[in-house]
Amino acid sequence: MTATTFDKPAVEDRTSSSAPPPLRLQLAPPGTAPALIDGAWWPRSRDLTAELPALAAVLDPLWGRITHVTVNPTFWPVVPRKVPVQGHVVKVGWFKAEQDPHKLLLLSYTAGRWDLLVIPPETDDVTAARLMTTAADPARSLTASGLIQEAELFRSAAEAAAWDSARETVWDSEGGHDARHTSSRRPAGAANDRVPIPTAGM
Repeated sequence: MTATTFDKPAVEDRTSSSAPPPLRLQLAPPGTAPALIDGAWWPRSRDLTAELPALAAVLDPLWGRITHVTVNPTFWPVVPRKVPVQGHVVKVGWFKAEQDPHKLLLLSYTAGRWDLLVIPPETDDVTAARLMTTAADPARSLTASGLIQEAELFRSAAEAAAWDSARETVWDSEGGHDARHTSSRRPAGAANDRVPIPTAGM
């Protein structure tokens, strides 16, 4: 097995060429110790009939002919029983309780079983790149869902930090710090310098 990365082009021009866009896949380095995940796949849709042929075409030479695939139907609206790929047919099955919803399980004709993290198609580029790198890291130890949860926490923290930074910039641009410093220099008793009102009967 070799590590393979197909980067997403900056702009996908579907009208200029009939060639399919490059596959977005990253695999663990060769000789890596067995782990819960063998890499990551970032499909462009949740259509297995459309997405599996390109994946099998790349993995067949690396892992031996892919004969069976299983998914968790939670995130796949349609699970076909068979998908034709180059020169053969891949049988597709599903397990809801037994299989991680973010994992694709592949059975090879000669080499056994492989597990890929499935990155949701709608994932932003930065998060997807992080997930692909983490899933192919030899030190990886998380499940597919664990990797997705970790990436979501990281993304949320980054967004929160960016939001705080933006609020601080707006605060500064509107004189927030100057106003705070000015109010701190107000003379003692300035808030109580009203003229006293006589009480009745005095």
